[in-house]
Amino acid sequence: MSTAMIKNIQQMAGKHGNALQGMSAPILVIAILALMVLPIPPWLLDTFFTLNIAIALMVMMVAAYMIKPLDFAAFPSVLLLTTLMRLSLNVASTRVVLMEGHTGPGAAGAVIEAFGHFLIGGNFAVGLIVFAILVVINFVVITKGAERIAEVSARFTLDAMPGKQMAVDADLNAGLIDEAEAKRRRAEVGEEANFFGSMDGASKFVRGDAVAGILILVINIIGGFIIGMAQHGLSAGDAANSYILLAVGDALVAQIPGLLISVASAMVISRVGKDGDTGKQIATQMFASPRALGITGAILVLLGLIPNMPHVVFLAMGSAFGYAAWLAHRKQQQKTEQAAGATQKQAAVAATQQDSEATWDDLQPVDLLGLELGYRLIALVDKNRQGDLLTRIKGVRRKFAQEVGFLPPAVHVRDNLELKPSAYRITLRGVMVGEGEAFPGMYLAINPGGISTPLIGTPTTDPAFGLPAHWIDERQKEAAQMAGFTVVDSETVMATHLSHLMQVQASKLLSRTEVQQLVEHVAKLAPKLIEEVIPKMVSITTFQKVLQLLLEDSVHIRDIRTIIETLAEHAGSTQDPMELARRVRIALSPAIVQQIYGPTRELNVIAIEPGLERLLVQALANPAAPSLDPGVADVLTQRAAEVANRQEEMGMPACLLVPDSIRNTIAKLVRRVAPRLQVLAHSEIPETHTIRIGPILKGASA
Repeated sequence: MSTAMIKNIQQMAGKHGNALQGMSAPILVIAILALMVLPIPPWLLDTFFTLNIAIALMVMMVAAYMIKPLDFAAFPSVLLLTTLMRLSLNVASTRVVLMEGHTGPGAAGAVIEAFGHFLIGGNFAVGLIVFAILVVINFVVITKGAERIAEVSARFTLDAMPGKQMAVDADLNAGLIDEAEAKRRRAEVGEEANFFGSMDGASKFVRGDAVAGILILVINIIGGFIIGMAQHGLSAGDAANSYILLAVGDALVAQIPGLLISVASAMVISRVGKDGDTGKQIATQMFASPRALGITGAILVLLGLIPNMPHVVFLAMGSAFGYAAWLAHRKQQQKTEQAAGATQKQAAVAATQQDSEATWDDLQPVDLLGLELGYRLIALVDKNRQGDLLTRIKGVRRKFAQEVGFLPPAVHVRDNLELKPSAYRITLRGVMVGEGEAFPGMYLAINPGGISTPLIGTPTTDPAFGLPAHWIDERQKEAAQMAGFTVVDSETVMATHLSHLMQVQASKLLSRTEVQQLVEHVAKLAPKLIEEVIPKMVSITTFQKVLQLLLEDSVHIRDIRTIIETLAEHAGSTQDPMELARRVRIALSPAIVQQIYGPTRELNVIAIEPGLERLLVQALANPAAPSLDPGVADVLTQRAAEVANRQEEMGMPACLLVPDSIRNTIAKLVRRVAPRLQVLAHSEIPETHTIRIGPILKGASA
């Protein structure tokens, strides 16, 4: 048989297998309806009862070994189908019990007979008591608690959706994830909300199943008495011995799988964390503390020494816990010794370097972009200790290059013992441009605004954007997300801060090296364009200055072809970088406007009062005119900052529209007090857009 024929057979088998999987749910529903309507022989009942127990055990195992609730996203549907299956089996077995119960305890099949004799010893009174206890455990304890957890989880998960979505956006903006991963995480957040919402309703199935079990047992007992005594002439004792024993066996056969499903439901919705399955979590968190194990063992030994106590059991159990405590203590010591050994090696290397002679290699150049860490943050860059800060910094640089248009310099990370243990510092050309604190293992809950829920943690501010925040531990993470906070770990805090400062300082990051690399990169894509323009028509120095002027105004330089073509068009008439940058801004105006306003065609802008605008044009546009009065400049900047803040609070872009002749000067003037206020010239409004005058900046006389 050829390889092609084998592949065709495998493909056909796969298609048939997928078709059968797709038909499994409809076939199961049809089988459930058949059990309710059609008479079922005892041997087939035994088969379905065994299948019911097997499915309940399998659901229980899947719930025990899942890592997160979405690993068993089909559980609400499984809960519905298993509940229907148990109830249909109850209907089928009730029919057989009432029709054939007078013939003896084996009338409804071997499974019910076995439960009636083996589990309760053929004593229906014991069976009733055992069934009542199982119902109390299932209905009052497990089902009631699971229903409450499902209700609260559904409500809190829906409340936490905005905070989780903002956390995804924060990771995307920091360059930690790409757009595909962001879409996947957003979809996961939505699926999680849908899952817990479904579980809130599906938990009612479990509760209804427990109630139905009680009612079916009562109906079977009453119906069995009536049918046995009225139709078959049995005495009360014979009727009780036959029908009640069968009814109790039937109830136990259904109740035990129902109890397993209830426990599985409770495990699914009470799952916390994603570190491992339930068994691994319990083993790690309960048996990892030598102190807890040791104290437990000591108490058991003391109880075993009390007279008239079962000494062997208590002493043996206490010894087992003591041995477990010794093993846990030894494991902790080994970890401590390994960490100490690594520290000693680092100290030895440092001592060797200190004893060597000074060389020119000791003279290190100033880092263009640096990140200095306190000693407690060093673990964040140690891959052996699961630190991923370096990976996140790489993501920040990649994100910056994709958004801004050039590859920033590498970030030099080093420790600084002069800093506080949990502090970090971001430097640009050796000068600090930002600093903050981060606490490994803790999370920063950022208040995006309008959240008044108190948190247990250390109050602080978000180092990147200055929003109010709290440092919280992992136990508070879920509650903070549910309250609407944006919760990020310490690595994300530092990466986001670095990303924000790189955006703000983009013009200073564009050194001659980066410009040369950018030219070489464009030369690969458009060699003729570079050959004709740079450096023949525009020198590298002028080109760098034009790009820096654009970056100072937060204009991205991704469209480098348009920039170079515009320079080629106007380089013959002027070599002034300011004038060339103004011409480039006009050419990039559609992209600049879209960067500020998005896809909207109507632009809500801030305007200057006509009288004040004439004064500014006279003072700033004409070099021979008197300079602008400092008081007027101060009032202008203060009111520009106030209006910009109001626009941002309303969720609208803050953009000031001014005449072309004063745009550069006004932009420099307001940049210090309102860095997020964009300044556009009249010629930079594309013809496809319209403007709508919003707030007006007025002079001091107003």
